[in-house]
Amino acid sequence: MTVQRPDPVSDAAATREATQQLIEAVSALDPSAVAEPSLLPGWSRGHVLAHLARNADALVNLLTWARTGEETPMYSSEEARDKDIEEGAKRPLPEQLDDLRRSAERFDQAVAAMPPQAWAAQVGTRHGGVLPAAEIPAKRLAEIHLHHVDLGIGRSCVDLPDDFAAREVASIIDRLSGREGVAAVRLHDTETGETWDIGAAESPDLTVSGTTRALLAWVSGRGGGEELSRDPDVPLPTLPPLG
Repeated sequence: MTVQRPDPVSDAAATREATQQLIEAVSALDPSAVAEPSLLPGWSRGHVLAHLARNADALVNLLTWARTGEETPMYSSEEARDKDIEEGAKRPLPEQLDDLRRSAERFDQAVAAMPPQAWAAQVGTRHGGVLPAAEIPAKRLAEIHLHHVDLGIGRSCVDLPDDFAAREVASIIDRLSGREGVAAVRLHDTETGETWDIGAAESPDLTVSGTTRALLAWVSGRGGGEELSRDPDVPLPTLPPLG
């Protein structure tokens, strides 16, 4: 399995389109809907929207780090991140939308300010990992698409674009491949014919098959796997949440 090489300019353009779709969908909500539960346990829709805005700013920090060479972490601390989301969740819908728009503009401006050579810079993630700056727009695109689903406002993984679904499922599976503590499963995409193994075992005892989007829904924690077939017919294992 190979994960598609990032194209930050193309990914940034796709992010702008996905962000506009998100804003249009949220703009159509009843004002009371922002306080209602999202599909993420313990989070209202307001929590999801506040997280999306603060994530944009956090990724601006990483782009700044890559451009200037000065270490700029995503968040000042985990406590500050959680506090910002909790406080931001309580805002009325017009304030949420304004924050979404303004944070998206800041992200776009940070992308536009990147000289070509800066995309190769390595920056540190929230959980201590390292990634090339070229992957940041793709990370933002995943945040927008998957959290749009999490809002529970009529969009599901079935509605995700073909190219995004194919790349994201490969990216998530790549993170789970060879990982200790992850159930050993062979995944089979019935649309493309591709197979991947997750977990650390050399020969998985369970094969899970389904469409690209059905597999993405399961490995991303946004579906129970009802549309997937299993061989042998045993319950699907629990996968770790996305970091």
